[in-house]
Amino acid sequence: MKILNRSLTAVVLNVVALAAGAHVAVAGDEITLRIGAGHPVGPTVYVNVVNEFFVPEVKRRIEDETDHSITFVEAYGGSLAGVSETLEAVQSGLLDIGAYCFCFEPAKLFLHNFPYYAPFGPQDSVQSMEITRRVYDRIPELESIFVDDYDQILLGLSGWDNYHLGTVDTWETIEDLKDVKIGGAGPNLPWLKYVGAVPVQSTLPEGYLSLSTGVYDGWLMFPSAYYGFKFYEPAPVYTMIGFGPMAVIGLTMGTKSFNNLPEDVQQIILEVGREYEVRSGIANNAKQAIGLEKLAEAGAIIQTISEETRTSWAESLAGFPKEQADEADSRGLPGAEVMQAYLEEVEKAGVTWSYQYTLD
Repeated sequence: MKILNRSLTAVVLNVVALAAGAHVAVAGDEITLRIGAGHPVGPTVYVNVVNEFFVPEVKRRIEDETDHSITFVEAYGGSLAGVSETLEAVQSGLLDIGAYCFCFEPAKLFLHNFPYYAPFGPQDSVQSMEITRRVYDRIPELESIFVDDYDQILLGLSGWDNYHLGTVDTWETIEDLKDVKIGGAGPNLPWLKYVGAVPVQSTLPEGYLSLSTGVYDGWLMFPSAYYGFKFYEPAPVYTMIGFGPMAVIGLTMGTKSFNNLPEDVQQIILEVGREYEVRSGIANNAKQAIGLEKLAEAGAIIQTISEETRTSWAESLAGFPKEQADEADSRGLPGAEVMQAYLEEVEKAGVTWSYQYTLD
């Protein structure tokens, strides 16, 4: 399958010309690239798709279609860069290619977290990925920021499957969550304002120990990771809320590394990057289903909030999209343009919001 979006041409044209001292190793027909992520292979879908699809597919196509061969040095689980260090590792050349969540770059990639700013929308990961891609295509600045500010190009998007809530203790009404300490990625922590919970910034690698020791008593988390990281052991109650899957992960490549590659290899990497994006949505849907099944088998208590509660929760965040759009605007970013585009693309996709957000 070849997926080559029309914006790829624009991205390539924006990449700076070949610079001396590029970090990628090219010796004759032999190419070596360092690729990594802060999360490990196994419980994290976006890393799995890098490891199981992107790396072998790029390798296969280069060897089948060109006169070159390629070796990937894979560094996952923070072995070269942690979850909040991968963008910088690609920028500096420590990694040639990196995969990371924009949620761990709240300052540098504030606007790229826009799906978080309008929760309770799409519930399907494939659809969420397609909608987010259309926003990127409408507003080229979202991709040019990677090139202009951080010396890398966006090869493809990925994301998390549908966010729900895991807790140590059982609860029946939202009042039961008042003052409960709940961990999250950062951009999703404002979701907790409605229930009066205490938000705690955290990361997946910290979650199990923090739940076990009482640093916090809940986690905003999607099923695949909740099961994969065994959070159900210290926090067995998993409540289906449906904040939505979030396409807030990027697979990027340093511009120096990219430009030091032969043109036929560049094209293959761009094409497989877009295929990675498509496969990420499919993989997230599959992993969510498996995660829920495995959680039930492991003895987790799975419950669901009422539609009335879900609607009220969404309505409590009525001003959140505009607040974040205004904040982005104040930083010199096209905040209102991006948020409006996202709201429009969700509606065009036929998604019914739990609450109809506007920027008015």
